[in-house]
Amino acid sequence: MSLGAKLSGEKRYRIASFLPSSTEILYEVGAGDQITGVTHECNYPDDARSKPRVINSAFDPANMTSREIDNAIVGLVKAGGDIYTVDENELKESRPDLIIAQGVCEVCAPFTKEIDRAKSVLGYDPDVLVLDPHDLDDILTSIMDVARRVGRLDEGTKVIESLLYRISDIQTRVGERRTKSNDFANTKKRDDPNIVCIEWIDPFFSAGHWIPQMVDIAGGHNGLSTRGQPSRRISLEQIVEFNPDKIILMPCGFDVDRTLKEAKLLDNLSKWNSLEAVQRNEVYAVNANAYFSKPGPRIVTGLSILAKIIDPVTFANVNLPPNSFTKVINI
Repeated sequence: MSLGAKLSGEKRYRIASFLPSSTEILYEVGAGDQITGVTHECNYPDDARSKPRVINSAFDPANMTSREIDNAIVGLVKAGGDIYTVDENELKESRPDLIIAQGVCEVCAPFTKEIDRAKSVLGYDPDVLVLDPHDLDDILTSIMDVARRVGRLDEGTKVIESLLYRISDIQTRVGERRTKSNDFANTKKRDDPNIVCIEWIDPFFSAGHWIPQMVDIAGGHNGLSTRGQPSRRISLEQIVEFNPDKIILMPCGFDVDRTLKEAKLLDNLSKWNSLEAVQRNEVYAVNANAYFSKPGPRIVTGLSILAKIIDPVTFANVNLPPNSFTKVINI
């Protein structure tokens, strides 16, 4: 516990984290040892894997195709079924004083239904912190909200300062490139490449919430989704009409290898293969599970990944984690 928390007498919470991003935030601000329960998807950092799993998925998507996963989720939602299940025994053992959950998407992580069920199982009302980030700014606010609630304000401030420094560096480089481009060709307001970020492949969904803002900061022009708005289903025809310069595949919860496997579904689509970006091998697969799907500190690494994909010359010296992205080669 920080000195500030000790002096103020703030409570040292036992915490159940109902979403992977809050687990990452808690570790980042030094409160990982207070976590007594996590979800089945909380696998970062490595120590999170050792925590009791109080939330699990209602089905195993490991060997399912994108279409099968989508059908399963749609079916559960229509039937009023559970996408996530609460492990009652583990939850009781965890005895949380605080539950951190989210209000962004009932598909991506446990939602209000699971909070109500947890309270019923526990037989008492723990404190609840609901995070509801819709863009990059909100994600930074969420980090501070968590830090403040668990008495780690100083640590949270340091995390935010570090993330803002990295964001500012990208903004500065992109700003200089945009200025030079506009000086060279002043007939265009901005010479940014058209970027499409695809959050689901079968069916197609464009990435929403924080991704459009990240694309803009990283130097691209996002055309098929809106900052702060949910991801939405789109058609292949819409992608063709937008004619992106680069396409970034970031299926929610998938790493690079899983995304490459799913991308094979596109090989036999003539309209897909007609896209200039596909013909020029400007299609990329990223580790969405680590750097894009979860609104936590590693989202800024995702921003660096986008910047390097969009402008590999300007960001040539930016080092990224292994297996964070790769080109999808059109054979």
